[in-house]
Amino acid sequence: MSSDAPVLKLYNTLTRAKEEFRPLDPANVRMYVCGPTVYDYAHIGNARPIIVFDVLFRLLRHLYGADHVTYVRNITDVDDKINARAAERGITIRELTEGTNKIFQEDVKALGCLEPTVQPRATEHIAEMIALIEKMIAAGHAYAADGHVLFDVPSMADYGRLSRRPLDEMIAGARVDVAPYKRGDMDFVLWKPSKESEPGWESPWGRGRPGWHLECSAMSWKHLGEVFDIHGGGIDLVFPHHENEIAQTRCAFGHEAMANYWMHNGFLQLEGEKMSKSLGNFVTINKLLTGWKGIAWPGSVIRFAMIQSHYRQPIDWTSGRLEEAAARLSSFRQRTAGAPDSKPSLWLIEALADDLNTPEAVVELNRLFEQLKHRPGDFESAGELRANCRLLGIDLDEVNLNEMLRASRTDLDEAFIEERIQARLAARAAKSWAESDRIRDELAAMGVALKDNKDGTTTWEVKR
Repeated sequence: MSSDAPVLKLYNTLTRAKEEFRPLDPANVRMYVCGPTVYDYAHIGNARPIIVFDVLFRLLRHLYGADHVTYVRNITDVDDKINARAAERGITIRELTEGTNKIFQEDVKALGCLEPTVQPRATEHIAEMIALIEKMIAAGHAYAADGHVLFDVPSMADYGRLSRRPLDEMIAGARVDVAPYKRGDMDFVLWKPSKESEPGWESPWGRGRPGWHLECSAMSWKHLGEVFDIHGGGIDLVFPHHENEIAQTRCAFGHEAMANYWMHNGFLQLEGEKMSKSLGNFVTINKLLTGWKGIAWPGSVIRFAMIQSHYRQPIDWTSGRLEEAAARLSSFRQRTAGAPDSKPSLWLIEALADDLNTPEAVVELNRLFEQLKHRPGDFESAGELRANCRLLGIDLDEVNLNEMLRASRTDLDEAFIEERIQARLAARAAKSWAESDRIRDELAAMGVALKDNKDGTTTWEVKR
C-alpha cells in the first residue's frame, strides 16, 4: 500500500468500535463472506451483503493491489431447505443446487460484482469438516451422542463475545432443539445422521451430514487459514451463525481469534415493511433485473440505489429510490460521454476508507457532477467521475437509462408526476437549484418532459 493512501478504518462488531485496519499480511489480505444457500432465488436483502463486500473487495484491491487480496464467498449446497425444496419440485438435489447457483451467479454479475477469488462449495469440503470435528472432540469441546456430534458450549468460557447476548436471549435466538442426547440446552449440532433419502457422507460417527455453522468454519480454514483478517455478512448472522463459527474455529485450533475484524450490514425492508414470503411482500434480485413495477432495472441502478445508504444502517427499498438512482446515473452518463479514462479521486478513496462511507462518496459524486454542468468541456473532471463510478462497480455505459425507462414504463403515475412537479416548484421558490434540477432529471429519466411557463406554472408531456 502506498505511503500516501488514506488509513482504512472499519467498524468491528467484535469490539463495537471503528478500528484502523491492520492486515495480518499486507501481501495477502484475506476476507470471508457468507454466501447463498442455493435452494431459491436470492432476494434483494441477500443482495445487500453481496454489494457491500464487493465494494470493500474493490477498495482493498485498490489499496493493496489486485494480486494481494483473497476474497472467499461460499456456496451452501447441503442444507435441510435444499432437501425439502428438491423433494417439493421432484428433482434431484444436484439439479436444484446447480440451477439455482447458475441464476445467482448471473444475477450478482449483473449487479456489477467482481467474482470472488474462491467460491467454495460445502459439499467439496466434507473432509475438512470431519477433521475440524475430530480436533474439537480431542480438545474437549465436542462430544458424540446417538449418531450426532455436538459442540459443548459451556466448555468455551467466553462463548457469546460477538453477540453479547444474555443466556436467555441466546437460547431463544438459537431456537434450541430439545433432545435427550444433548448435555446442555445451548449445545449445537456439528454432525447429524442422514436418512437414506437424504444426502450423507461416511464419517467416524456414521453416515451423516454437517451442521450449517460447521460448513463456513471448514471452508474459511481451507482457503484462508486458521486466523484471517475480515469476516462479513448480514447483521442477522451475528447470532447464532457467526458466534458458532467463532466457537468452532477457535476451539479447534486454540487461537484467540478466528477473524480480527467482523463486519455486518444492516437490514433491508421493502416499501416500509419487513420482507415476507407468506405476505407476498418479497422481491428477488432476478425480478428487479427482469421487471419490477413495470421496469427492468439495470444492475448499476440497483447497486447505486443500495450504496446511497451506509452499509450498517437499515434501508427501505422502494421504486422511488430506484427511479431517483436511475435519473442521477442517466445524468452522469450524459455529462461524461466520450470522456477519457482516468483514476479515482483521492476524496473518493478517503470516503470509502472511513468504514465504507458510500453516502459521503455519493455526495462527492454529485458535487463533481454539479461542477461539470457549468463546465461542459471539462473532460478531465468527466473522466474522473467515470473512474469514481467504476471503482464503486457502476458502469455508466451499461445501458441508456433514459431509453430504458421510456421503453419499460407503461404505467406512468400522474399523481406521482404532479407531486414531483410541486416539489420542484417549491425547490425553485427556495432557490434550491440543485434539487430543482435533480427532480427535473428524475422525471426526464421517466420520459417526462417539463415546460416552465411565464405565469410560474409547469406543464408536462411524455416523450416516447
